[in-house]
Amino acid sequence: MMGDGLSWSISTCVLLVVILFAGKSIANQSYGTKKIVAHASMLLAEDATLPPSASTIKASNHKAIGELIAETGFYQSIALTSDSPLLTKRSKYQEIAVHNSKHYGKILVLDGVVQLTERDADSYNEMMAHMPMMAHLKPRRVLVIGGGDGYVLSEVLKHPSVEHVDHVDLDGDVIETCREHFSWGKSWEDPRVALHIEDGSKFVRNAPSEYYDVIIQDSSDPFTQDDDGTTVELPSSVLYSSEHIKNVKRILKKDGVFNFQAETIHIPSDLEGVVEWRSNALELGFKSAKYGSVTISSYPTGQIGFLMCQKGSDNEYSTLKDVKRRFGEMEKIGQGTTYYHPRLQIR
Repeated sequence: MMGDGLSWSISTCVLLVVILFAGKSIANQSYGTKKIVAHASMLLAEDATLPPSASTIKASNHKAIGELIAETGFYQSIALTSDSPLLTKRSKYQEIAVHNSKHYGKILVLDGVVQLTERDADSYNEMMAHMPMMAHLKPRRVLVIGGGDGYVLSEVLKHPSVEHVDHVDLDGDVIETCREHFSWGKSWEDPRVALHIEDGSKFVRNAPSEYYDVIIQDSSDPFTQDDDGTTVELPSSVLYSSEHIKNVKRILKKDGVFNFQAETIHIPSDLEGVVEWRSNALELGFKSAKYGSVTISSYPTGQIGFLMCQKGSDNEYSTLKDVKRRFGEMEKIGQGTTYYHPRLQIR
């Protein structure tokens, strides 16, 4: 993902891997909020029982937010505090809730699916933002599609080179909720930010050519699977279509970088999606498309990934020396990170 002199780097927290195979599957993904394998969710009451596959977990004395992946039979849940939920509301598009937990802190939940927790949101969001931002030599104009919680936006703004950020999200109610309940909610007040409450695919379609240095697509799940194995496309699938990816490439400058949420490799249908999305990006003209894997305990299977696509050749992007220098400059002005580190950047 980087210029000369870089090598593979592995940490105990994050493993960045390159998917070197191609294949066919479904092409989908969503607009304005977040990721996560949204296959089946449930909120457990105090007297609820867990599915048989999770019967060893004793949640009968606790409220919990849980998620069952029908495709694999995987189930996990997070115990909630007695004062949860802190907020519930219905927007035009989805159910919005903010819960509280002893270990994970506040939890943003959309349509019953955990989007982020205060405790471990840094891993996914810092990697989504800083990997493409650091890969580009000097990102000035940035587009963030989705990410209505504002975390990716807050990380993008840490880079002093940034002059303007367009943030596009479909659901303004999610943004207002996160303004109120999360510490990074003031990001939209930065004068460099222009907020657009609209369809991300439409915004990209109407954007001028070769305008952005970096585009980050922090979208929700493109598809799910029913209990019988039927694939169901979700609204965000449009953001994974060939037409959309082609338009993303068009509005990137010649040395632009595109990074997008790319699901987990531990669910078969998601892995098929990763292979298809990578092949599609390369076929549409990106010079490289590499999958990064992030360990995050609050997401199903404990892992989520992203695909980082470069429009230009490797020699047009940052070296490890460049990344270390810029990261040091950010730390000096109090804009460091808690998860991302320059050694996680790979060639």
